[in-house]
Amino acid sequence: MTVRWQNWSGYHSSTPRFRSEPADVGELGDVICAAPAPVRILGTGHSFTPLVKSNGTIISLDKFSGIHTHDADALTVTAGAGMKIGEMAKAMHSIGQAFPNMGDIDKQAFGGALGTATHGSGAALGAYHTQLEAIQIVDGRGEVREFSRQKNADDLLAVIPGLGAFGAVTEVTLRNVASYRLRRRRWTLSIEEMLDQFHTMMTSHRSAEFYYAPFSRIALFIASDLSNELAVPRPPDEDDETMATLAKVQRLTGWAPWLRRAVLKKALAGIPREDYVADWLTVYPSERKVRFNEMEYHVPIEEGSNAVAEVISLMETRFSDVYFPIEVRVVSPDEAWLSPFYKRQTASIAIHHQAGTDPMPYFNAMEPIFRKYGGRPHWGKMHGLAAKDLQASYPRFLEAKSIRRDIDPENRFVSPYIAKIFGIDL
Repeated sequence: MTVRWQNWSGYHSSTPRFRSEPADVGELGDVICAAPAPVRILGTGHSFTPLVKSNGTIISLDKFSGIHTHDADALTVTAGAGMKIGEMAKAMHSIGQAFPNMGDIDKQAFGGALGTATHGSGAALGAYHTQLEAIQIVDGRGEVREFSRQKNADDLLAVIPGLGAFGAVTEVTLRNVASYRLRRRRWTLSIEEMLDQFHTMMTSHRSAEFYYAPFSRIALFIASDLSNELAVPRPPDEDDETMATLAKVQRLTGWAPWLRRAVLKKALAGIPREDYVADWLTVYPSERKVRFNEMEYHVPIEEGSNAVAEVISLMETRFSDVYFPIEVRVVSPDEAWLSPFYKRQTASIAIHHQAGTDPMPYFNAMEPIFRKYGGRPHWGKMHGLAAKDLQASYPRFLEAKSIRRDIDPENRFVSPYIAKIFGIDL
C-alpha cells in the first residue's frame, strides 16, 4: 500500500511507490541501491520546495537519532542526523553544550536543516552547517562515506548544504559552545528608522532580527545578547494571536490602506516591550501553528535596507491581501560551496503567504527584486531558479556538481526538481 506524502504547508505532495525507514546504514544502503528511483530523504517536511517529492522512494531516517558520543573538553557531539533539532538541543544542554545559534523552528530533522542551509540570525553567527566537524553519508552506490575538516575538508565543504542530492546524511559531528543564557529584548520603532539604521541595528547585538507587518509602518525588533543573570520563565508566545489579528485587520480594512495602516500602527505600537533572560534553547525557537508558504532570499548585508524597502513598496502597492509579516535576519559568511552565505555577510529577507492560497503571483513579483540585489535563495524556501541562474551566483557550483556526480553516478537521488537545480539530464 502506498502512502501519500505532503510537506508541512500542504503545497507539495506525492505518492511514492515505496517508503522505507531503515534501522542502520547497511539496510539504508540496500534500499538506496534497490528501491525505485528517485530516492529522496524525508525530514519533517518543513521545506517549502519539492525537495522530498518523489514518485519513486521516500526514506525516513527517524531511526538515525540520539547522541552517540560527546567530548566535554572539545565541546563536540556526534549524533544521528535524523534527530530533531529541539531534541538535540535538550540533549546537548543536559551535558553543558549548546548550538552557537538556532533558527526559529526546532522541529526539523538536523540532517534536513544541514541540507538546506537553515540558519538563525546574528552578524557573527553562521548557519548550522558551519558547526560541522565531520559527516557520514550513504552514497548512491549504497556505500558509507565520511568527510571531515581534518581529512578531506574540501569535500566536506562541497557536500553540505547538499539538498539531499549528495547522499543520505546519517551521522554528524558538531563543534559546539558551552551552554549560555541570553537576554532577549523586543521593542517597536518606525520602519523608516529601522531601515535608516539597518546596519547598526543588525550588527550591534549577538543576535538581531525584525519583523514588518504589511501597511503598519512599524518594525518589531528583537535583540538577544549573552547574560549571566538568573533565568526566568519565557513569556507566553503570542504569535498565533498576532497572526489572527493581522488577518482580521486585513479582512476588515483591506479595502482602505489608510485605515488599515492607522489600525495596525495603533495596535502594534501598543505591543509591550519584552525583556527576559533564559537558557539559549528556550529563547531561539517559537511555535508556528499557522501554516504558510515562504520565499527567502539572502542578499549582501549592504543591500539589505534597499531590498527590504523595495519589497515593502511593491507589497503595499500590489498585494493588499498579504498580511503575513516580512522577517529580516543576518548571517555570517562561510566557506561551504553551495551555501547562500558563501564568502559574504548576508541579510536574509523572508516573505510569507497563507497556506491554502496561491502564493506564486506574490512570490514571482518579489523574486526580481531579490535577484536585482544579488540574492541567493534559501534552499528550503520557494524560488524559481534553475542551474544556469545558480551557476552564476555560486562560484564553485560546477565543482560541487562534479563531486555530486562522483558520489551518485547513477543519479539515484535525482528527482525532476533536483535535475532542474543541478542541470542534470534524466
